[in-house]
Amino acid sequence: MELTSKQRAQLRGLANSLDTILHVGKDGISDNLVKQANDALEARELIKGRVLENSMLTAREACEQLAKLTRSESVQVIGSKFVLYRRHYDKSRRRIELVKDRPPRQGKQ
Repeated sequence: MELTSKQRAQLRGLANSLDTILHVGKDGISDNLVKQANDALEARELIKGRVLENSMLTAREACEQLAKLTRSESVQVIGSKFVLYRRHYDKSRRRIELVKDRPPRQGKQ
């Protein structure tokens, strides 16, 4: 699922109030970190992570790798922080309803 710019903006706004729950340290992205990210995405859909100073990865690299490993979408990378989103597969358990883009306007005829 590819996020539109409006949906990305909506998720960035929601992420402002989130606490950072993932920390990428000197071990980089381990199996344990991927499991932690998967569990958090399953429970919350939207999570915020941080790359510590002793990590060999940049925030963008860590975000892209985690997004691929967790089948989630990269929402934002700012400084050492990043935000990931994965929509819950079960509609009844979804917490975030993404905005829909308006269809293109029809020209006057």
